Amino acid sequence: MTNATLLEYEDHWPTELGGVSVVDGTVTFRGHDLLNALEDLSWMDLLMYGITGRRFSQAQLELFQGLWKISVSYPEPRIWNNRVAALGGSTRSPGGLSLGAAIAVTDAAIYGQRPMIGAFDFLQRAHAAHEHGTVLEDFITRELKTHRTIPGYGRPIRSVDERLAPAERLAKRLSLWGGPYTQLSVEVAEVLKDYRMGMNVAAIAAALYADQGLTTTEYNYATLLAFSAGQIVCHMDARAHPPGALFPLRCDRIAYQGPSRRGW
Repeated sequence: MTNATLLEYEDHWPTELGGVSVVDGTVTFRGHDLLNALEDLSWMDLLMYGITGRRFSQAQLELFQGLWKISVSYPEPRIWNNRVAALGGSTRSPGGLSLGAAIAVTDAAIYGQRPMIGAFDFLQRAHAAHEHGTVLEDFITRELKTHRTIPGYGRPIRSVDERLAPAERLAKRLSLWGGPYTQLSVEVAEVLKDYRMGMNVAAIAAALYADQGLTTTEYNYATLLAFSAGQIVCHMDARAHPPGALFPLRCDRIAYQGPSRRGW
């Protein structure tokens, strides 16, 4: 960062995305008057417009919202990121702090945000490779040799993902099923049957978002808060129980195999 750049930004924030006028209280959102010109937008509509600069149909917005609900809004405190929110409630930590921490750990390498983005990225690259004449089976084989896994396929808990059928049902009801990325995700699932890797909801959600024209970066932003409904409920539930009562474990249940007790 040069001094010239810092001086350029001193007391100045150049942006086309929005701001508030302290003179008349006008709130500008992507060049529009938020409080008047955009009064017909739902929250999801506003979020997606802010992220992409594009307006989506009501069917598309219902799809985005429905996929949030179906895929990651579980009110289950044993889920690793939900547990952070529940722990905050159990210790009487404020809701905002607890939710912020839970969302932060959602950006995990094995579960959560990064595998979701990985599934989106994989489908983008697979589609591009197919468009250039690469056989899908060959592309998948190379991916497995390089990464040993395919994001969006395989699930450690249950072999069949219970979320797939409702997601497909939602997309078909909205007439948004069957786009090129959705079809590709199903074709990948057929190939991966030989590897005993079933599709999970991350693949179908990524495909459905990709069919609506989102980029990888836009998909990342569009799903940042997807877990929040379940996390808020977990925090509330834990607050309703005695403080510190979240999943206690007696010491004699821990199979400790480290060094024996020793004096200092």
